Amino acid sequence: MLVFEAKLEGEKHQYEKLDEAIPTARFVRNCCIKYWIENKAIGRYELSAYCKVLTDEFSWANKLNSMARQAWAERAWSAIARFDDNCKKKAKKKGFPRFKKHQTHGCVEYKTCGWKLSEDRRTITFTDGFKAGSFKMWAPRNLHFYQ
Repeated sequence: MLVFEAKLEGEKHQYEKLDEAIPTARFVRNCCIKYWIENKAIGRYELSAYCKVLTDEFSWANKLNSMARQAWAERAWSAIARFDDNCKKKAKKKGFPRFKKHQTHGCVEYKTCGWKLSEDRRTITFTDGFKAGSFKMWAPRNLHFYQ
């Protein structure tokens, strides 16, 4: 899998839209942790399916792209799996999955949808419900190389 990171150049209101996505993603992760605490027998796929339940219950969570929601459910599952492994190994510190609170930074993973790259590969447009618009990209590598 290739992962591209780029700095985005936009306007203040666009950055504010992106900043709205981070607490929504954190909400999904925290809900997945809570769901696991209440239903210990669930697995990775049930957490992924729970993302749809969250959008039915909280319509504003649907603004976040479905793959981005599932990426945060995967992060929750990683914390749960690490805890389970530590319990099996009888480690001193088990690392019970914690709820994320106020983070000063964060990210939202847009995998194959929720965004569109321009033909010249210099701007990216976010197409999810937050409607942040188009940003000029400053990438460390030439994205033309990765067609």
